[in-house]
Amino acid sequence: MTDTRAEAARALADIALHGTSLREAMERHAPRLPDPRDRALLMALISDGARWWPRFDAALDQLLDQPLRKKEPAVHALLVLGLVQLEILELQDYAAVAATVEAVRELKRPRLAGLVNAVLRRWQRERVQRLAALDADPRTRHAHPAWLAKAIARDWPAQADAAMTADNREPPLMLRVQRRRSTREALLAQLRADGHAAEPHAWLADAIVLPHSTDVTRLPGFADGLFAVQDGAAQAAADLVDVHDGQRVLDACAAPGGKACHLLERADIALTALEFEPKRAERIGQNLDRLHLRADIVVGDAGDPSAWWDGRRFDRIMIDAPCSATGVLRRRPDVRLHRRAGDIPALASQQRRILDALWPLLAPGGRLLYITCSLLRAENEGVLAPFLAAHADARAVPFTLPVGQAAGPGWQILPGDGDLDGMYYAAIEKAGQA
Repeated sequence: MTDTRAEAARALADIALHGTSLREAMERHAPRLPDPRDRALLMALISDGARWWPRFDAALDQLLDQPLRKKEPAVHALLVLGLVQLEILELQDYAAVAATVEAVRELKRPRLAGLVNAVLRRWQRERVQRLAALDADPRTRHAHPAWLAKAIARDWPAQADAAMTADNREPPLMLRVQRRRSTREALLAQLRADGHAAEPHAWLADAIVLPHSTDVTRLPGFADGLFAVQDGAAQAAADLVDVHDGQRVLDACAAPGGKACHLLERADIALTALEFEPKRAERIGQNLDRLHLRADIVVGDAGDPSAWWDGRRFDRIMIDAPCSATGVLRRRPDVRLHRRAGDIPALASQQRRILDALWPLLAPGGRLLYITCSLLRAENEGVLAPFLAAHADARAVPFTLPVGQAAGPGWQILPGDGDLDGMYYAAIEKAGQA
């Protein structure tokens, strides 16, 4: 039988040291664990392992005489997981250490079992001073790479600590009722009858909040397409796009289709869902089918409409722009391990390219909603401000949300604001009559 911790160590080494995404690692390693409880533990271990890697990877540099990253990557990852079990998952000390040492043998590295035991025992003896040293450094205190911690502190000096702390908390599970097939009240009743502590969101009309993640495919109503999983910050898009029956709508960069589906649930519209990657476009179709919705799915480059646009303008355009994903680290902890400071200028350039390319496709009087799941100003107001300056027919529409703050021509939700993910929105209207 496959040892879950050993499998988690292999998966975490793939994520942290070889650039594999958390989703890809789960798809590769979870099938080796037939028991759903083991798969749940695998997910918890690699999620928290990725989330806290910058903290405990640095700790191991002080605990090991010779680094193991290159020669024994899975054992190094296993040591990180040992510290995660002790400090984050708060498993019983003896059980966590014993299970981790046993996993070394499952990794076919029995000669290193003594070393792993000694390192974890040393951590337990020196825990107080070791934690104090880690907390003294912003990078290891918040488990963010140095460049990102510096960027957040520069862009949001008053909120940086709170935002990075929120990145390391378990987010609630948020659902969006498919209002064409059910009501929020009816779905709440179903969930509660099934034993779930479900509550309506305070200000998002379609949102339901559950305190912890679970296997959503087992929730009542999933198979019938009564709801989708979508964080509340993303659900705000439907209100800001403001769709009406009969409109032509473009959702650019649409995969996996959550926001597109929400718009289709709100009004009878002709929606084009545009996606650059064919495999990601398939996910849009799967989500549409499960929710019993229909849209025109187009594979193409949002920055080059000549290859796919039919010449008819859109009443609404939603650009969920490719971005750093620095606002969603609590749900995608592996991003902090893979994103680099040098990525940001290229992303900002791509965002501006898409904006400039799609603006002519918007009808006079129409609205464009620009979205990123980033909290970095370079990708948000840093892109929008020069765009507005260059287009005399573009006007930023002022708005507020119950959480977050104004940021240039738009609105920034920081991670943890209202217990939501980080998200940036800017609504731009085109001069002229509809």
